[in-house]
Amino acid sequence: FYSLHLTQRRVRRQPGRPAAPARNVDKIGVVGAGLMGAQLGALLLQRLQVPLVVKDVDARALERARSTIEAALDKRVRSGRLRQAKAGFLKSVVTYSREDPPLAGCDVVVEAVREDLDLKQRVFATVERVVEPGCVLASNTSSLPVTAMASALAHPQRVVGFHVFNPVAVLPLVEVVRTDAVSDEALSTAFQLADALGKSAVACADSPGFVVNRLLTRLLLSCVEAANRGAGFAEVDDAVTVLGLPMGPFELLGLIGLPVVAEVVQVLHGAYPERFRLEPNVQMLADSGLPGVYDSARGRTPYDEVARRWRVDPQARKPTPEDIRRQALEALAREARIILDEAVVADARDIDTCMLLGAGWPFFMGGICKHLDQVGISRRLFGAPLVGATDQAFA
Repeated sequence: FYSLHLTQRRVRRQPGRPAAPARNVDKIGVVGAGLMGAQLGALLLQRLQVPLVVKDVDARALERARSTIEAALDKRVRSGRLRQAKAGFLKSVVTYSREDPPLAGCDVVVEAVREDLDLKQRVFATVERVVEPGCVLASNTSSLPVTAMASALAHPQRVVGFHVFNPVAVLPLVEVVRTDAVSDEALSTAFQLADALGKSAVACADSPGFVVNRLLTRLLLSCVEAANRGAGFAEVDDAVTVLGLPMGPFELLGLIGLPVVAEVVQVLHGAYPERFRLEPNVQMLADSGLPGVYDSARGRTPYDEVARRWRVDPQARKPTPEDIRRQALEALAREARIILDEAVVADARDIDTCMLLGAGWPFFMGGICKHLDQVGISRRLFGAPLVGATDQAFA
């Protein structure tokens, strides 16, 4: 009941959504035609059905994005959910460009370039020159400070974080990230855009990693430590998936992408070095060029290069599955407590909503905070549950 209440009722009230009216979106742009940009473009076109501009400096990326967007429309036609004539019309209102001028007239521009702060700052600076002062600039960053992206702009109040999760068409969460400077109109527009995409939005303060990636990275580093102490990758994954998770952390690496994970660790290490260590083994994975830890052709057997290059502490005691689970849950509990203390979200219920909808946390557990309360870890570590009797988001 708790999980259903959060995801079916509470999230619809959208704690943190301002009362100010949102900007009408009659034209929208996406900068960055990679995996996320193409998926976002496809969903925006299907849901909003307004002119779309996809911009990237790489012509081949633009062609791949065109293929992704048009294939998504064709799939809907084949399934009977879209008429052929309507699909043809929607294809005709998409502009693929290597230049910025076609973005003029957009009401919202979403950047979906790689996780590089300097690059994102340059993207917004160039976009700002061609769009109107009221155009909302939304960043799909998964971990970087949105405030820093807006710091050199003439209108920083229009910049908002809009973190959509991969795969875009499947995971329903959007972390709407508010900076101190963001206007109520820009924030309302981000919430309205999430509504239009059929997604559930949770407001977050502008803090490194926001909620989901901060907690998942803390979980990952706990599991990396177990592997450093001699536990096999599959052993670690099995120990954690017993909790009901859809996949273990080393399996998840292959879905997220090894370089992306290393980038998130770098960002979080810069903010919280004592809790988010720069693990040489994580950087090794990012530098390997491999698609993941496991060689899928051999099941859950790691690539030979990973097995050969992973550095294990020969003096460490190999952890048991119980050790792995306990340490992972305690790490999550401590990070959740800090997220609440820092007011990244208003209430532990927001954390649970994020993990249920953005990380595939099992509904039967009731969310990570509720589970930590139920098994007694919160009380043992903090002397009180994480989920209080009063919902602070509405207090």
